[in-house]
Amino acid sequence: MTEPRLADADLAALVPDWIDWAEAARRLGVTVAKVRTMIRDHELAAAVPSPGAGQQIPADFIQDGFPVKGLGGLLTVLHDGRYDDRECIAWLFTEQEDLPGRPIDALRENRGSEAKRRAQAMSL
Repeated sequence: MTEPRLADADLAALVPDWIDWAEAARRLGVTVAKVRTMIRDHELAAAVPSPGAGQQIPADFIQDGFPVKGLGGLLTVLHDGRYDDRECIAWLFTEQEDLPGRPIDALRENRGSEAKRRAQAMSL
């Protein structure tokens, strides 16, 4: 049996809280244009969580007024492995039985080294 593809993940079910770009800008203390740049530069990731919704950012990507420590590096590694933002978000919010938990939780709890190693292995 094969694992479901990350691209097919139901992001609305995986990610509990989404924010639009304007709210992300407010939380980060920057402009919406800067948020757009941060997404382009893989400091943040955005996707359409459900049909009819515009592009949004998982709220868990922002912590204490900054992008979560280590998120940008992990997103860059995944993008280098040809994963798109949607797949990166799905992977970050999917439970990993040997991590333990979700990679986003590991990053937010400052224990992201193993998540980064797994992302590097996936991208090879």
